[in-house]
Amino acid sequence: MALAYSLVLLLQHHEHLSRPWLAWVVLAAMAAWTVAATRGYARPEHRTWHLLTADLAVAFACLFATAWAAEPFYLTQAPPLSGYWFAGAALAASVIWGRRGAALVAVLYGAADLALRAVMGAAVTAATARGVVLLLLAGLAVGYMASVAGRAEERFARAVALEARIRERERLARSIHDSVLQVLSLVRRRGAEAGGEAAELARMAGDQEVRLRALITDGLDGEAAPGGAAPAAAEDVVDLRELLRPVESVHVSLSAPATPVTLPAPVAAELSAAVRAALDNVERHCPPGTRAWVLVEDEEDAVTVSVRDEGPGVDPGRLERALADGRLGVAQSVRGRVRDLGGSAEYVSLPGQGTEVEMRVPRR
Repeated sequence: MALAYSLVLLLQHHEHLSRPWLAWVVLAAMAAWTVAATRGYARPEHRTWHLLTADLAVAFACLFATAWAAEPFYLTQAPPLSGYWFAGAALAASVIWGRRGAALVAVLYGAADLALRAVMGAAVTAATARGVVLLLLAGLAVGYMASVAGRAEERFARAVALEARIRERERLARSIHDSVLQVLSLVRRRGAEAGGEAAELARMAGDQEVRLRALITDGLDGEAAPGGAAPAAAEDVVDLRELLRPVESVHVSLSAPATPVTLPAPVAAELSAAVRAALDNVERHCPPGTRAWVLVEDEEDAVTVSVRDEGPGVDPGRLERALADGRLGVAQSVRGRVRDLGGSAEYVSLPGQGTEVEMRVPRR
């Protein structure tokens, strides 16, 4: 746009040119450099002081070329040949060098305009001061916004990387809890019951369990991370009922709709794993033979799975204390899995009245 405006000014004041051919050569050079600079600045790796220095050199050269191409009276009617096209290089300096660079270029522009008028013997007009002020204000504003945007981009990148590390840690924590930690916990309990040499083995297993829990819970606070979603392909769907049928037993009853409950395969797998983790908690913390029920509800916008038992229930605050002690059965194996799917898991329990966990996962 600035290049087009320079062309308009050139045509409007063509009669005040001493060497019209030179003015057209300058305009052609400005057009060629506009294309080159646009392509150069479009690539982040080229936005360096090398390209900016070349940009400023071309802009000042086109400005001083006015001394050979125009008459002194030309500067009383219009700005130098570079006109407002010079602002492109000035704004580029504000982005790359910041506000100080923008102020420096604006001052240099004013000095160059005064020097040009002195060489040509042209009168100094208010246009020079206005040009410097406009360049200064625009450069400071753009430089400030560029620095703010750069800091925001850097912080956003750090936040994304941190969230990715936390999610990977949570995934590993769930896997470890479902295998290694449960085995260590079983060895600790059975060894303590057996006594003798097995008691020493139980103590060692207990020490390793504590260390492993501390390792995988470092940095986890159990709060929901924003933007949880299921990384599943829409075309890869399975029937959730088929994944849950193996949990049925003498003590576990499954109730599901007569029609298929379809979900993306990764979502169904994670939800099924959360149900199994909830049933594992029933087996570990309730008396032998405790009954449990799994209810699947297929809604229009979500799938809800409830796991209810008739055990002794959970004392108020016990789940929070378990999380503080590094026990992740509820925090990660159940709530963590459902949270990563963009859903929610709510526990309802009263001492002596059993426990119910309702896991709700949205379809979208």
